[in-house]
Amino acid sequence: MERKIIEKRMQVFLALLIVIFLILISRLSYMQLIQTDKFQVLARENQIRLVAIAAPRGEIFDRNEIKLVGNQPVYTVSLVTLGQGDNSEVVQSLAGILGISRQEIQQKIEGQRQLYEPVKIATKVSAEKVTMIEERRLDLPGVVIDVEPAREYPEGFILAQTLGYVREINGDQLAANKDKGYKPGDMFGQSGLEAAFEEYLRGQKGARQVEVDSLGRPVRDLGVREPVSGNNLVLTIDQRLQKAAEDALADALVRAKKMGHREASGGAAVVLNVRTGEVLAMASQPSFDLDQLTRELSPSDYNKIFNSPLKPVLNRVLQVYPPGSVFKMVVAAAGLETGKIKPTDTISDPGYFFWGRRYNDWKPGGHGRVDLLRAIKVSCDTYFYQAGLKVGIDDIAGFASEFGLGQKTGIELGGEEKGVVPGPSKKFELTKNLLSSAGLRKIMELEQKYGNLMTGAVTEEERLRLEKAKEKELEAINWELVWHDSDTVISSIGQGINSYTPLQLANYIAAIANGGIRYKPFLVQKVITPEGKIVKEFGPEESGRIKVSQNTLAILREGMRQVALPPDGTAAGVFAGFPFSAAAKTGTAEVAGHDDHALIVAFAPFENPEIALAVVIDYGGKGSAIAGPAARKILDAYFSERLPQLKKQLKSKPSTQSRVYSGHLLRTEGLVE
Repeated sequence: MERKIIEKRMQVFLALLIVIFLILISRLSYMQLIQTDKFQVLARENQIRLVAIAAPRGEIFDRNEIKLVGNQPVYTVSLVTLGQGDNSEVVQSLAGILGISRQEIQQKIEGQRQLYEPVKIATKVSAEKVTMIEERRLDLPGVVIDVEPAREYPEGFILAQTLGYVREINGDQLAANKDKGYKPGDMFGQSGLEAAFEEYLRGQKGARQVEVDSLGRPVRDLGVREPVSGNNLVLTIDQRLQKAAEDALADALVRAKKMGHREASGGAAVVLNVRTGEVLAMASQPSFDLDQLTRELSPSDYNKIFNSPLKPVLNRVLQVYPPGSVFKMVVAAAGLETGKIKPTDTISDPGYFFWGRRYNDWKPGGHGRVDLLRAIKVSCDTYFYQAGLKVGIDDIAGFASEFGLGQKTGIELGGEEKGVVPGPSKKFELTKNLLSSAGLRKIMELEQKYGNLMTGAVTEEERLRLEKAKEKELEAINWELVWHDSDTVISSIGQGINSYTPLQLANYIAAIANGGIRYKPFLVQKVITPEGKIVKEFGPEESGRIKVSQNTLAILREGMRQVALPPDGTAAGVFAGFPFSAAAKTGTAEVAGHDDHALIVAFAPFENPEIALAVVIDYGGKGSAIAGPAARKILDAYFSERLPQLKKQLKSKPSTQSRVYSGHLLRTEGLVE
C-alpha cells in the first residue's frame, strides 16, 4: 500500500516536471522564434548611450546691436564613473592637474543622479591642463574632455548686476524646474536678465550617440544631434550711455572720498526715456567681473563677490534710499491740488521753523521771503515744513502713491524693493515690530477693547472721540506708535519714514516731465531667434495716469527748471555751460549715524523732455556737490551726439512749457526766450 502511494507521488512529480519543461521550451521557442526582432532592438539599445551636448545660450545686445553678452567655446572636463570599481587614483590625479580639491570632485561624483552620465568636474579649463590630461590618458580612464559654450562679455563688466550671471543649477532650482528638462550640471540664470529670461535664453540641448561594450565603456560615436542655440535679447540699454553712467558713478565715489566722506562706498544711476519707459542706462557701483563667474571660483574670489560688505552683486537701482529734498515736489503737488497752498503764497524763512521744537533749515540764516517756486529752487526746508503741516500726511502720502512711490515699478528684474510711503499705519507697524512681548500683548488688548467700542459708536463725533482716546492709550505704551506733527514736518522734506528706489525716483520725475503718464520701466525691446526672427516684442506700457492737473505739473516743472538756474538754484553750478535747458532737484538725505546720501533727479530738455534720471551716492554728502556732477556727465554723454539736431528742433518748435511762467525762463544760448 505504501509502495503504491510512493509510485503515485512519483508519477505526479514527473508529470509536473514534464509540464514545467514544456512551458520553458514553449517560452524559449516563442522568444527565439517570434520575438527575435524585439530583443535584437533591446540589445542594440543597451549598447547605446546618449550623451547630452550643451546648447549655446542666447546672446544679449544693446539697442544699437552692440553685443553685451556672447558665447565662447571652452574646454570642460568630465568623468564617466560607470558606477564600478575604485576610481580614487583617477580622482587624485585629476585633482592635482586641475588644481581643485579631491573632496570637491568626490562630492560631484556622489551627486550623480544617473549611472553612465558624465559628471562635469571643471569648466573653462586651460589648454595647458587639457594637454596634461591627454598626455596621461592611459592613467585617467573615464576622463572626458569636451568643448562647450560659456559666457563672454565683449564690453567688459558694465551692466553686471542688470545682466546677471549663469551658474550650474542648484538643488532648489532643479526641483522647481524638474518638468522642463533640466539635469544636474546644466547652466541656469541666477540673477538679472539671465534669470528673468531663462526660458528664452537657455536653448535646446543636442545629444551624441555612443556605443558601449558590455562593461559600459565607450567604443565609438554613432552620430550627433546638434544643439539649438537660445534666443537673443535686444535691450533698451544704450551701451555708450551705460558706460558713461558707470564712469560717472566711479568718479563721484572718488570725489566724495576726497571731500572727506570716507563711507562713500556705492551708488546708483538710472536713465529713462520719459515718453516710453525704456531704461537707457542702469548703473550700480561697486560692480564685479562677470567673467569670473564663468569658471570655478576660489574661496577668496567667491567671498570678494558674494560676501563682501560692499555687496557688489546688489543692484542699488532697485534698493531703497531716503529721498531727501527730491520728495518736495510731491508735497507741492499735494498742496496745489488740494488748494491748501498757492503758488503765490509766501513765508519768511529765518533759517528755522518752530513747532513744539526748532527745525533748522539746511541754510543757516535762511532764504528770506520765498514762494513755492523759489522754495523748490533753493530747496527751502522751512517752507516745506510749514507746507507739509498745512497739507497733512494723508494727502502727502496719497500723492506720493499717485507718482508711483512706495510701489514696485514692475521692471523685469528680480529683487526690486517696494519702499515706504510715510503715514500713521506704517509708523505703527514699524514701531510695533520693535516692541517686547508684553507691549504686543497690551496692544492686542487695546485693539480688542476699542474694536468693541467702535462697533457700538453711532455718530462720527463719537468715533473721533474714541480714536483720540485710543491714541492716548497707545502713546502710553510707546510714544512712537502714534503719528505726530513732528513726523509730518520731517516727512515733508523727504526724511523720516520715507524710502524709495532710484528707479522709482526717476519714474516719478519722468511722469512730471511727460505730463502725468506713469510708464512701466522696461529693459528688453524684443526677443529674437539667432536668425533674427522676432519671438516676442515689448513696448511702452502705462502703469497709470497721475491725478494731477496739467497746471500743477507745469508749476512743478518750472520749479525744477529754476533749480538749474543761477544765481542760487541748488544745481546752477551743475548745469553751468550746459547747451540745453534742464530741470532738476538736488537732495541731501540724512542717515542716522552716517554721512548723508547725495541725490539728484533731473529731466531734459526742459522744452521738450526726452530723458529723466536719478543719481544716488551712498553716504556721499551733498547732492549738488557729489551726485550733481555725475548727473551732468550722463546728460552730456546723452546729448553729445545729438547737439546740432536738437538745437535745430528747439529753435523751430516753441516751448509748450515756457508759457506758464515765461517770465522766469532765462537763457540757454539763445534757445529759450
